[in-house]
Amino acid sequence: MNNFATLLGRVGLSLIFIISGVGKIAAYAGTQHYMESAGLPGALLPLVILTELGGGLAILGGLFTRWVALALAGFSVISALVFHHNFADQMQAINFWKNIAMAGGFLVLFANGAGAYSIDALRSRKSK
Repeated sequence: MNNFATLLGRVGLSLIFIISGVGKIAAYAGTQHYMESAGLPGALLPLVILTELGGGLAILGGLFTRWVALALAGFSVISALVFHHNFADQMQAINFWKNIAMAGGFLVLFANGAGAYSIDALRSRKSK
């Protein structure tokens, strides 16, 4: 049951990043402007998309899970601090804590790995 729960957790954590990465591609100019309004260079957007879409897909498949999870935990905390720090706005406060919660989930994946239903497990079995 633990491996199935880990798979469901990976699916849940990955989907928000996959959907967000695709959304950033679809609304590229608007996302770039939003980043610049927060004081970040818009030129970082391809890296953000790669992180979200690539990282989300890696977590979904369970590939390099521990390290990708650690990177996405850091990404989630940085995003919370840069984009969702206005606690006077209730929606921003909710998004801040959502990002912190996602970082927590990614740290659990970092600590425990992807589980048996993953590319990591498949790779591990083949190397033995």
